[in-house]
Amino acid sequence: MAHETFDVGGMTCAACQAHVEKAVCKLAGVENVAVNLLSGSMTVDFDDATLSNQDICDAVDRAGYSAAPVAATGAGGAQGAAADTRATGFRSARLESPTKKLEATARAMKTRLVASFIFWIPLFYIGMGHMLGWPLPSVFTDPNFSMTLALTELVLTLPILYVNRAYFINGFKSMAHGAPTMDALIAIGATASVAWSVYAMFLMSADLAAGDTAAAHHVAMNNLFLESAGTILTLVTVGKYLETRSKSKTGGAIEKLIDLAPKTATRVRADGTEETVAVEAIQLGDSVLVRPGESIPVDGVVLDGSSAVDESALTGESIPVEKTAGDTVNAATINRTGSFTFRATRVGADTALAKIIKLVEDANATKAPIARLADKVAGVFVPVVLGIAAVTFVAWLIAGGSVSEALTSAVAVVVISCPCALGLATPVAIMVGTGKGAEMGILFKSAEALETLRGIDTVVLDKTGTVTKGTPAVTDVIPAMRPDGTPAMSEKALMKLAAALEKRSEHPLAEAIMTRASELGIAARTVEDFQAVPGRGVTAREGESNIAAGNVQLMAELGIEVPANEVERFAREGKTPLFFARNGQLAGTIAVADEVKPTSADAIRALHELGVNAVMLTGDNRLTAEAIAAKVGLSAADVIAGVLPADKERHVRELQEAGKRVAMVGDGINDSPALARADVGLAIGTGADIAKEGADVVLMKSDLLDVARAIELSRAVIRNIKEDLFWALFYNACGIPLAAGVFYPILGWQLSPMFGAAAMSLSSLCVVTNALRLRRFRPKVTNRIAAEG
Repeated sequence: MAHETFDVGGMTCAACQAHVEKAVCKLAGVENVAVNLLSGSMTVDFDDATLSNQDICDAVDRAGYSAAPVAATGAGGAQGAAADTRATGFRSARLESPTKKLEATARAMKTRLVASFIFWIPLFYIGMGHMLGWPLPSVFTDPNFSMTLALTELVLTLPILYVNRAYFINGFKSMAHGAPTMDALIAIGATASVAWSVYAMFLMSADLAAGDTAAAHHVAMNNLFLESAGTILTLVTVGKYLETRSKSKTGGAIEKLIDLAPKTATRVRADGTEETVAVEAIQLGDSVLVRPGESIPVDGVVLDGSSAVDESALTGESIPVEKTAGDTVNAATINRTGSFTFRATRVGADTALAKIIKLVEDANATKAPIARLADKVAGVFVPVVLGIAAVTFVAWLIAGGSVSEALTSAVAVVVISCPCALGLATPVAIMVGTGKGAEMGILFKSAEALETLRGIDTVVLDKTGTVTKGTPAVTDVIPAMRPDGTPAMSEKALMKLAAALEKRSEHPLAEAIMTRASELGIAARTVEDFQAVPGRGVTAREGESNIAAGNVQLMAELGIEVPANEVERFAREGKTPLFFARNGQLAGTIAVADEVKPTSADAIRALHELGVNAVMLTGDNRLTAEAIAAKVGLSAADVIAGVLPADKERHVRELQEAGKRVAMVGDGINDSPALARADVGLAIGTGADIAKEGADVVLMKSDLLDVARAIELSRAVIRNIKEDLFWALFYNACGIPLAAGVFYPILGWQLSPMFGAAAMSLSSLCVVTNALRLRRFRPKVTNRIAAEG
């Protein structure tokens, strides 16, 4: 069984993606196909004894698109691992190109839009001015100059047709392959309007040749629909431009992941000398030196030395982890304090970072495609309308009508069923919805995210930086008690002792204590013989006193007893206690914790009221995790603790396999695979850039309440779209029979294409007006809970 990746060209919408998948799935020997519209890529699992890459490419070509296999790189041993790293870099460069293509497409679409508006504004004024009572130059109202009016409209329409020719090329091409898309609907509507107008100009020429200027003027006033074609193309291009611009901002996640790892490393030779080499040159078993402030290049085990390593890039947890001999370290984490040497145990594609990159690639490739209702309707709508138009033409001829009458009714059917309303229903509502989201500090990076979020029933929350603030802070200052029940010192005296000890420490918990001391106006005293005890704490001498600060293990080594009930209480509350001693006696305890954000509890309550379940993932132990969960209104059953970086993606996948529609909310780089795997990924604005890039939605205010607001907005937008689509279809259900002449034998009604075009324009106006109601959107549930909280 082979697993191959292909670049696919020519896709413009979800219908294209579906057509490509369908074309490849039909091939014998294909087990699985996943097409990624955004990256323009396709992964295929197939029996290589039955099929070849060329067979798959040929199938895509027959569907009207193009495909080419992406070169693969093998791996074997250490050199293979390095090759895999280079291959990953190669894939990175390849995956960057779709983003650049989308940015170029957005720029080209903007040019099309500007050019369209330049010609559409005067076209619309001239074409509709006589109907709306606007003042027009006499040359456009004088019957003797009717052809001048027609030619002016044609001259203004031709540039719009030219700059938007892609709709016609793609639309008619999709029809030729039997798989019409939204471009086909747009092309049909615009072509019908132009074709009828050209036909009307021939009638005008005949009237003018006969000297009947009144008849020519009547045709000019009632049968020129060039402004309809210009309006269709211009308004649809507005939506297309906004959609393309939004899509162009979704790339870059894999590139930023790769950039986390350093490009060079310091390798220690067998004779103890050092050399700087490229990371790709590091092989299994090599000794690598890491100095303070440097990123760790590959995964390994510490040989000698000690340090505090910031693992937030991979784990998302804000407190660095003490590392001593025998401890493992991972690529892309940062050495904060001392120098150490480690032995490389995993390099290239085997490192934790490379596996995260692979998870992001796989999650993106297998993400379920978003089915667009309008595209589904379009697949049936276009051939049905064309069939009705053909039947109408023949029926009129059989009934004894003239060719002119038959053509009038047939064209009226096509014009009145113009898909402008269908084409605008989704992009205009999404345009307004995303604009409203931006006002609220919620950035939707794609229309797919806005559509999918409405159906979410489970929200997975990363703890650190999402539910909590992500930075440790002092929560309790508790002086020790003497046997007589009086405090050994005041709280301020304990803070002075703590500040003196922690002044020279680089540990984040020390930073929290120094921050509180600064808030209290405490100046740290100078100590002597300062010594850091890796993984335990610090000791020093202040005057004639020996002082120390650290965890339970350090206190035990110093022979100092700490209250067991106090240790247990802090663990239940999700806090980290630091014990301080002077001359062999406990002086007090200062607790530090990553505090819960003020709005987290309200956010989870809002999610519950919206019918959405919340689950919290964390690398913390269960006792600490449940303590945090209790503060925000989550039960123990909604907590998954002790989660490793790769497990977050697995837990999201398991929820999806259980039938849940999952949204993931996170802020760390380690969240990227889970954000990509989830149906919708939401990144906290203050999180790592990679999380923002890999997510579908960015919460710019870093407020968890915005998750609930985003869901409410999504539901309002999709409800609006469904309303628009319903009325567009209802309008067609009523208008097409009228245009076809169904009521002519009974009431003598034969709809002119002029009225058909007017009705079409009105339907589009209704769609836009309905979408604009979203500008008044207010998230009722979330705002009410926020006000109550």
